[in-house]
Amino acid sequence: MTTVNPAPATPAGRKPTSPPTSAKPKRSGHRNRDWLHGLLMSAPALGGLIAFVGAPFVYAVVLSFYNVRLGSPLPPRFFGLEQYRRIFTDPDMSGPFLRALLNNLTFAVVVVPLQTGLALALAILLNRKLKAIGLFRSLFFLPVVFPMALVAVIWRLILARSGDGLLNSALDAVTFGNWGAFDWLGDGLTAMASIIVLSVWQGVGFQMVILLAGLQQIPGELYEAAALDRASRWQQFRHVTLPGIRSTLVFVALLTSVFSFRVFDQVYVLVKGGGLDEDATRTVMYQAVTTAFDQNNIGQASAITVVFFLIVVALTLTQRRVVRAGNED
Repeated sequence: MTTVNPAPATPAGRKPTSPPTSAKPKRSGHRNRDWLHGLLMSAPALGGLIAFVGAPFVYAVVLSFYNVRLGSPLPPRFFGLEQYRRIFTDPDMSGPFLRALLNNLTFAVVVVPLQTGLALALAILLNRKLKAIGLFRSLFFLPVVFPMALVAVIWRLILARSGDGLLNSALDAVTFGNWGAFDWLGDGLTAMASIIVLSVWQGVGFQMVILLAGLQQIPGELYEAAALDRASRWQQFRHVTLPGIRSTLVFVALLTSVFSFRVFDQVYVLVKGGGLDEDATRTVMYQAVTTAFDQNNIGQASAITVVFFLIVVALTLTQRRVVRAGNED
């Protein structure tokens, strides 16, 4: 039989003392300093974003509610939602806008997978230890350095409809004189395809560099282990390369999507000086600029940019959610 000794009684007039607890270090001050330092370091970028993106967009929203015309002696007149109603219901305004939006979507649907896939193929090709590999990387990246206006002028010479056009001359030589002069930019079936080829050629080097950096972060031990397991090149690409650059690949796809929706320079240069089919290649940015400066209708152009901004934001958020759901699965 066991006996339990009673706990010693606490002397009268003295409160029982609780066991000592370990004091937790106060990190609130440290976190506040980190937050302040982060805010100070990001202040230039935030200031530029607010000054050159946020403020102009807010001003465009305000202008979209007014009837504002360049060079008009009349003061701006409040229109309310009239500009937005005209964009979607007025045949004279809704037709060009919806056609431009369809052209933008077509351009994005083709360019995003094509440019991303080509950039990945080039990155894998150049991710090797070869002599003069830096020279080849520079050559593939070189078109990115050229401004889009210059690239459009170069491709205008390549795609010229006369027999002196470089592409027509090459096809005429290959077919032994059986190929006649073809209007690549003026034909509705090939005009958008020409813009797509031009844009992919100019921008694929930028995505290639980003993916190349991602490929170089994959440990070589993973490929050695896969080779020991007798994995083929395709199996190594599928089970080692793609999982290793998944985040980079998603970033490149999202970035390419944003760039594809703001296509303007090449269309404007080729329409104004290269005989490009305007209806087949009209984009929303082109429609907004021509409405503002050719038709002098600032209010309607502002409404077009606001609607297009909301559409692009909605598509981008949807794409991110779909990609995130796929990564979680």
